Amino acid sequence: MSKFSDYNFKDQKALVRVDFNVPLDDKFNITDDNRMKASLPSIQKIVKDGGSVILMSHFGRPKSGPEDKYSLKHLVNHLKKLVGSGIKISFANDSIGDDAVNKAKDLQPGEVLLLENLRFYKEEEKGDEGFAEKLSKLGDVYVNDAFGTAHRAHASTAVIAKFFSDDKKMFGLLMEKEVQSAEKVLHSNQKPFLAIIGGAKVSDKILIIENLLDNATDIIIGGAMAYTFFKAQGGKIGNSLCEDDRLNTATELLEKAKQKNVCIHLPSDSIIADKFDANAEVSGSLSNNIPDGWMGLDIGKIATQTFCKIISKSKTILWNGPMGVFEMEKFQHGTKVIAQAVADATANGAFSLIGGGDSVAAVNKFNLAEKVSFVSTGGGAMLEYFEGQVLPGIKAIQS
Repeated sequence: MSKFSDYNFKDQKALVRVDFNVPLDDKFNITDDNRMKASLPSIQKIVKDGGSVILMSHFGRPKSGPEDKYSLKHLVNHLKKLVGSGIKISFANDSIGDDAVNKAKDLQPGEVLLLENLRFYKEEEKGDEGFAEKLSKLGDVYVNDAFGTAHRAHASTAVIAKFFSDDKKMFGLLMEKEVQSAEKVLHSNQKPFLAIIGGAKVSDKILIIENLLDNATDIIIGGAMAYTFFKAQGGKIGNSLCEDDRLNTATELLEKAKQKNVCIHLPSDSIIADKFDANAEVSGSLSNNIPDGWMGLDIGKIATQTFCKIISKSKTILWNGPMGVFEMEKFQHGTKVIAQAVADATANGAFSLIGGGDSVAAVNKFNLAEKVSFVSTGGGAMLEYFEGQVLPGIKAIQS
C-alpha cells in the first residue's frame, strides 16, 4: 500500500470512499457535519497535487433502490461551502451508470465529483465483486477514508481494493490517523493505561473488556452497565437497569481481571432518581444499596472524585461510553467531569482516544473535542477494533 501523504496525485483520478452518512432534519438540512469536515484534508491534498476526486459514500438505509430522502444530492450545496468556491463540484445521479461513467471520464484536475448513494444498489452491502469492479473503473487510485465503515466487508470498503495494485491503494488522512491512534492505544501504549467503559449494557462491552484485560492497567466501569456488576456481587440496585442474564459474565470478568492484575473500578455511589425522566426526584445513594423504586442514572460525588484521581495518573486513556444519562441535565454531571478530567490529563501529556458514539457526543456537547488527543469518527468500527477483530476495510488495504 502507498502512504497518502507521500503520494503525488497529479493527473490522477482518486476514487475516495468517505463516510457522508450525516443526520438531516425534515428540510434536508445537515444537523451535524463532522463526518464531512473530517474528509476535507484528504480532498484538499488531492486537489492541491493537481488530481481530481471522485467521492463515494453510503447514506441511510434505503430499503429497495433509490429513494429521494436518501439521495446524496441533498449534501452537494453544503459540500460546496465546506471545500470553498475555488473547487468545482458536480454530482452524478448514479454510482456506476452512464452518468457516473461519463462525469468521471470528463473530470478535470482540481475538480470533485460526488456519486449517488452506493446503497441504492443492494450489491454494495452484499460485497458484490462485479459492482466493486464497475466502481473501480471510475478512478486510477483507490483511497479509503471511511473508518466508520471499516468493519463492513462491503463492495466499496473492502472488495474494491483487489482491483488496484498495491501502489494504487491507500488509507486517506483520516483513516490513517484513526488506525494509528487505535494501534497506539492497543499496541504501543504508555502505562498506566486506563480504559473508561460506560453505556447501558454489559453484553455490548464484554468483548472489549475481555480484550483490554491483556493491555489495561485500570478499567473504570460507569453507566447503567455498572449495576449488573453490583447485582452480581449481591448488591441492592433498586430499579436500576440490569441484565440479569449477564450476572455470571460480570462475575467472570471481575475474576479474570483479578488474575491479570487489572484493577476494575466501579462507582461507589450514584445519583439516583425515582423515575427515568428529566424532571424526576433526585437523591444520592451507595451504588450497592439503592432503595426499592429508585434507579441509578449517574455516578455520584465520591465515584467522580475517585475516577478523576485515576484519570490524572494515567498516561494512555481510552474512553468508550458515558457515565450516566448525560442527555438529561440532572444526570450529566458525572460524564461532564470525567470528560474534563480526560482533557486535563491530555494537557499533562497523556494520550487520549475517544471512541464510540455517545462518548463522542459527550465531548462535543461539553466543547472538549479539541482538548483530547483524538476523537474517532467510527463508533462500531472502533468498538470491533478494540474487541480484537480484524476490520475488512483495513485488511483490504494492508494485505
